Amino acid sequence: MEVIMKLKTIIHEAEEGGYWAEVPSIPGCATQGDTFEELLINLYEAVEGCLSVDIERATLTDGDKILEIAV
Repeated sequence: MEVIMKLKTIIHEAEEGGYWAEVPSIPGCATQGDTFEELLINLYEAVEGCLSVDIERATLTDGDKILEIAV
C-alpha cells in the first residue's frame, strides 16, 4: 500500500526573477528556483530535508523501538 502525504505550499514570484516557495505546515521549510521546474525539484528536496531526523542523535533506552513510516 502506497502512503502519500499532501502538503500545501505557497509559491511566490521572486522580485529578482524566479520563484520561491514555503510550506506553512513545516516551519522554516522554504526553497527557491530560477524556473518553476527547478523550484519543484528543490521543493521536494527541501521537504525531505526538513522531515529527516538523524536517528543517531536520539537517545534510546532498552524499551524504545525505531519505526520507519512512509509518508
